[in-house]
This record gives sequence, C-alpha cells and structure tokens, in this order.
Amino acid sequence: MKAYGVNELRKMFLEYFESKDHLAMNSFSLVPHNDNSLLLINSGMAPLKPYFTGQEIPPRKRVTTCQKCIRTGDIENVGKTARHGTFFEMLGNFSFGDYFKSEAIAWTWEFLTEVVGLDADRLYPSVYENDDEAFEIWNKEIGIPAERIFRFGKADNFWEHGSGPCGPCSEVYYDRGEKYGCSNPDCTVGCDCDRYMEIWNNVFTQFSSDGNGNYEELTQKNIDTGMGLERLAAAVQDVDSIFDVDTVKALRDKVCEIARVNYKEDEIRDISIRLITDHIRSATFMISDGIMPTNEGRGYVLRRIIRRASRHGRLLGIKGTFLAKLSETVIMESKDGYPELDEKKDFIFNVLTQEENKFDKTIDQGLTILSELIEKAEAVSNKVLAGDDAFKLYDTYGFPIDLTKEILEEKAMTVDEDGFKSCMQEQKEKARAARKVTNYMGADVTVYEEIDPGITTEFVGYDNLSVESKITVLTTDSEITDALTEGEVGTIIVDQTPFYATMGGQNADAGKISTADGEFVVEDTIKLLGGKVGHVGHVVKGMLKKGDRVLLSVDEKRRNDTCKNHSATHLLQKALRTVLGSHVEQAGSFVDGERLRFDFSHFSALSKEEIVKVESIVNEQIAAGLSVQTQVMTIEDAKKSGAMALFGEKYGDTVRVVKMGDFSTELCGGTHVKNTGNIASFKILSESGVAAGVRRIEALTGNGVTQYYHAMEESLAEAAKALKTNPSNLVEKIEHLQAELKALQSENESLKSKAAKDALGDVMNQMKEVKGVSYIAARADGVDMNGLRDLGDQLKNKISEGVIVLVSETEGKVNLIAMATEQAMSKGAHAGNLIKGIAGFVGGGGGGRPNMAQAGGKDPAGIDKAIEQVGMVLEAQL
Repeated sequence: MKAYGVNELRKMFLEYFESKDHLAMNSFSLVPHNDNSLLLINSGMAPLKPYFTGQEIPPRKRVTTCQKCIRTGDIENVGKTARHGTFFEMLGNFSFGDYFKSEAIAWTWEFLTEVVGLDADRLYPSVYENDDEAFEIWNKEIGIPAERIFRFGKADNFWEHGSGPCGPCSEVYYDRGEKYGCSNPDCTVGCDCDRYMEIWNNVFTQFSSDGNGNYEELTQKNIDTGMGLERLAAAVQDVDSIFDVDTVKALRDKVCEIARVNYKEDEIRDISIRLITDHIRSATFMISDGIMPTNEGRGYVLRRIIRRASRHGRLLGIKGTFLAKLSETVIMESKDGYPELDEKKDFIFNVLTQEENKFDKTIDQGLTILSELIEKAEAVSNKVLAGDDAFKLYDTYGFPIDLTKEILEEKAMTVDEDGFKSCMQEQKEKARAARKVTNYMGADVTVYEEIDPGITTEFVGYDNLSVESKITVLTTDSEITDALTEGEVGTIIVDQTPFYATMGGQNADAGKISTADGEFVVEDTIKLLGGKVGHVGHVVKGMLKKGDRVLLSVDEKRRNDTCKNHSATHLLQKALRTVLGSHVEQAGSFVDGERLRFDFSHFSALSKEEIVKVESIVNEQIAAGLSVQTQVMTIEDAKKSGAMALFGEKYGDTVRVVKMGDFSTELCGGTHVKNTGNIASFKILSESGVAAGVRRIEALTGNGVTQYYHAMEESLAEAAKALKTNPSNLVEKIEHLQAELKALQSENESLKSKAAKDALGDVMNQMKEVKGVSYIAARADGVDMNGLRDLGDQLKNKISEGVIVLVSETEGKVNLIAMATEQAMSKGAHAGNLIKGIAGFVGGGGGGRPNMAQAGGKDPAGIDKAIEQVGMVLEAQL
C-alpha cells in the first residue's frame, strides 16, 4: 500500500465520487449560514442541512465535499493527548433521496480497498444492532464474514440530534496492528486503545424523530457519510497520530524549529508542541473565513485559540511573535485544497500578529493583578486564591487557569478550582439561557418553512423597477393563506420581482404591489431559503389573492440613492487600498438611501491627511464619469480579471462582476449607478474603530451631501445670530470672545485668591509645634479644593518647614487638604495618613502621597473636631 499524503487522499476521494456522478463542491465557510445552533461548522453535513430537510433543493442529488471543521468541546485536552484536536477536514459523500445503503456500503469498500489500497483483512464494519439490512449487505453483497461484522447499540451506531431526521450508522474500523494496541488478549473492535481506528461512518437517515422516542419512516431517505481526512492519512501512512501525518508533521516540525526543541524528548514540552500545531491550523482557517478575535461568539473561540497557542509558545521559550511564521507553513501545506488561504495570507498574518501583541499586554496586566491578590492573601495567611478572582483573571484578562495555578504553586498556594468552575458554569448557563429557540436547522422557526421548496423567485431588478408577475404564495405572520385583505400584515412571493432583498450589505427595496382592486405597501424585502424573495408589508386597499397578476413597483428615488451609496463603497474600497495598502479588506458594509457604512481591515486610526486623500480620490473618480459595467462570468475568470472578493462569502460557479472604468473591479450582486458621475459627490462623516483590527467609515453621497452642507449652513447662521455677527466674521468673533473670557477668568482667579486669604485671615500666629515639627491647622470656609491647594502652597512657603492642614465648608460639603515639607516627612510626617486620621470626623475619607493629600466629607459639624485632632494624629506619626 502506498503511503498517500493528505493532499493526495483529498483529491482521490473527491475524484472517486465524481466518477460516481457526484457533484464535487468546495468546502463551505466555517461560519454557519442561517444556522443559529452552531458557532462554527463542525461536520461535513452541517452546511448541507437545508438539502437534507428539503428546505432547499440541492444542486444535484449526489454531492461530495471535503469540509473544513472546528470542534472545541474537548479543547482542554488538546495537546495532552495525541488524539484530540480542534481542526480537522471531513470527507463526505451525500445522497439526497437518491442512492441508499447498498451503493453507499459498496462504494465505501471499493474506495478503501481498491482506490486507497487498505488491506481488506484489516477492515471491520459495524452496524446498528437492529439494522439487519446493513448487516446483510456487508455479509452477502460485500462478502464480509458474519463474525467480522460488529453490532453496536444506539450510543455508538445511531445518529440523532433532538427532533428531525435521524437513522442508524455503519462504521468501518481499521486494525492498525498490535504495536498500537493495549496488549489485552480480548482487545477487539470497540476497545478504547488506538489499535482499531474508526475511519468511515455511513449515516442512513431513514427516520424522522419527534424527540420523544417515536420514529416515522422518511419518504426521502438520505446518505450522510463522514470520514476524517487526517485519520485516514494516519492509517494509510501507518503513523502514531494525526500529529504525525505528512502535512501536520511539517507544521509540528516548524514549531520545534522555532522553539529549538525536539519532539518526543519531554512529555511536558510535547503538550505545548501539539497544542500549538493544532491551534494554529484552526486560527489560520478561521481568519481566512473572515472571523476576527473578539470577546463574544466565534470571535472569542478564535481569541482563546490564539492566546492558548501564544502562551504555550512562551512555555517553550519562544521569544516575540511567532504564529504568523507557523501560519505560513499551514498555508503552504493546505493551499492545494484551500487556495483562499494563499489569497488571504497577508491579512491572516496581520491578524495573528496583532492579537499576539495584544495578549502580551493583557497577560502583563493579569500578572500584576495576580501579584496583588497573592500579597493580600499572604497578609492574612490565606493559602487559597478565591475562585471568583481566578475567574476574573480568566474572563477579563484572558488569563489561563493553568497559568494561575502554576504561579500560585511557586508561592505554596492553590486555587479554589470548584469556585472557578462554578463561575464558569454560571457564565455558560447565562449564555445558554440567552440562546434563541430554534428548529432542527438551528434557524428561527417561521411560517416560511412551510412553503413548497420548489417555488422560487427570479430577480429582474437590475434593469427594471416595475414588473408584472403572478403571486405564488401569501402568508400572514403565522400561516400560509390564499388572500390578504385591507389592514392585514403579511408577505407576498411572486415569480419575478424587481425588488432587491437585503443582501451583501445593501438594504432592501421598498415600494408597492398593486392590482386593479388592491394595493400592498412593501416595507421590507427579504431573501428566503430556496431562492425565494419575500415582500413584507401590509395591504392598504382592497384584497390580493394567490394567483393574481400584480404590478410590482420599486420606490425609484430610494433605489437610486441606494445605488449611489453602493457604487461609492466600491470607489471607497479602492481608494482605501490605494492610500493605506493592499492589506485593506472589506469586513462589512451597509448601504441604504440615506448613507453608507463601510467596515474594513486596518490596525490604526486614519490620520486627517489620509481621510482627506481618500475622500479626494473618490470624488475624482466621480468627476471622471466612469462607465459602470456589469458582467456575469466564471469565478476563475473573475479572479483573473482582478475582481475583489468578500471575506467568508460563498460564491457559485458564476459570479457578477461590477467594473468602474479601470479603477475598480469587484464581485457584487448589488445594484449600481450606470456612471460614477451619477453619484455627484462624496463626503466622509466619520472614521472609527468597531473591533480589533476593523475600522469603520460612514459617508454620504449625492443629495445626502447637499443636505449635509445645507444643515451646516443653517447651524453657522444660528451660531452667528447668537453671537450678533454674520457667518463670514464668526471665527474672528469667537477669537475675540475667547480673549475676553481668558481675561475674565484671570480676574476671577485673582478675586477668588483674595477671598480665600480673607477667609483664612492671619494664621501665622496660630502655628503650633509637636515634637519639633511646626504645623498650622486652620479653617477657610467658602474656598473650593483648588483654592485650598493655592493657600496651602503659599503657607508652606511662608513657614519653610512643617505641616499645613486646611479645612473648608462649601455649600454644605467639606474639603480637606494636608501638605508636608521635606524636613517634616524626614521626621515621619505623612500627609496621606494624616488626612485619613481626621477625615472620619467630617463623615469622609481620602488619602494621598506623603507630601500632599486631600479628602472630602459631608458633615460640616465635625470640622472643628477634625482641626483639634491634627496635633494628636501628627504626634503619633513622629
């Protein structure tokens, strides 16, 4: 048997099933589409759920994929064993109501034995204990002896996830040989050791479950196959684990090279080597699909993965940032199957390095706080760090619990792990309670699920704003109906529509749908599963019925203004790349008839000069009157033309390319102006940060810019009127007023200083002495804190050496200040402790440095008592 590499096996699998009339589809994004039940795609079938449920019609009844997947349920064990990992590739062949068990099992056997060349005598199938049909196929059609076919129960060989489609499984195990076994004479298929490895799993979805143990036979039976690519490679290459297969080993070796260590020499180091090897694969693929490190959702999963890898790099002694170097190896080894990795490599490297640098700052903060917590615990002879403190370090500062434990051990301390777990559980329960109620698909349950999946809508709105069509479906909020009458709210679906549904960052069209007798106001247009477009609104006149011929009319002004804003975002993206660099990628956008919002990847705020330059470039291209051309072509031809694609977007075989002269070329399904001159003008309103490494620009075009300047003119006119001048003299008037204000403020400060001196009176004759240190303690009512500081400085200069304490009542509240000279401090005087000692008499608290401190209080009745106590408190310090 040839030891095929990972990339060879992936290609062999897809080509084999293409020869069996399967459509080979590219891997879907790791970001689930219309599935709230998942943070990340975790299996080959997950993105295909709509085809299994019948909500969408598949492009072909036979499909094959190699799907990138991430699972983090066992993330704490990653590295500790060679079995666990967060990233893997899942090979799959799928049938949607086409072939079933006989073909699926036959092709399983043929691929493993004849294509890959695994020894048939080392392969052992398993079936669900009651699935006699699968047993017979393996036994009689494939020719496997009965004693080599294993029957397992529901826990092992029945796939079920709540209510919905489910069914028995048939797995194939590969005997890797005694060297991987447990030496138990009874060791066989199902043993927990590494000898018998499950490499293939056929799921026969033939039932529908109500979630309560009741099953009905499905009319359309499906096949869902899963086979871990790395697992297959481990068997074919006869290596210990997934960390030893060719592509992963190359990455593992790179980790060792950077850390200057060897694998399999130290068990503790091996944990870090495996963890980094796994985590950088996950991080690289997640970022390539547009996921950014954040503190929530899938962004938090990415942040946690990056930080765990970064911290284990420290444990291996790696200095500085290193994850981008490793990501380069991930891309090199995986780009054959995932070319998007190479296309996005600069962006991936930037995100990784920025997050590593950010963690360096966070972990230092965490270390400081942990040191303070240790000092407090030691002060009271406490040897256990509270669980909630450990959780705060973990949750707020990204501080791993194992690092906390390690540092505590050096101080002969431990952590309350039960308390930590309790806090963690509480957080998980809060998150679980916040989840939406979903159906089997993980999407919000709506009336739209009841619509025939064969019904579709053709969008004809690129060139038409008014179209006649036929109503195919009407719904209320809760049910499909045959008619909607005046006052009713609902959704209309038609054969053809000029209405653009919210998609790709462009807001939906609005308008009306009418017949001779009825009129429906369209308030929103939504994209539904299966290529349907829903027109959401209410009936304002008469009635509309299923089957009616209707006239659909888009709000022309709103559409035109939206087109201006959308086309401007294309010009803006190219201008940003021109000014800031090619690392700029669209991270999100929103355009409607009012304004545009554009999010993009960049790691610092734009300077005023950069904003002006970007705005100028966009306006230059508007003034140039560039022709806007659209063309439908293959994705390959589009990329060759230099068209920009969106992060995480799933494109079909053909795409729409929008070209604006020779300046901008992008893949885009939205609506646009015919010529950039139609945009008229462009004005940036703001530039801000919205997430780590993501900036946002908000801007206006056309009429919006005109209205913006009209509003500014009105504001200037109002301001000029208030200052009794005209707009052209407004700046001069403001400068004159500022000069007057400055003079008045100076005069006011002088008067306040004089009033403070008068309030204090002559206090030099009130000077007292205790243990050779002179001090003045006096009252100066009506003087604020700034005034007290000025008086204190003046008195300190007069007495040369000693202590000053001043107290004031102002509007029912108390201000206190204390000052000590160098000589007084050398004898033990401490202004901060002195303030603490007397503030309690006025119902306050405070403190400060040895030379100066201040406090506030709320009980003026205690002022005299506080002044009396100054001498006693000071004496205790000396």
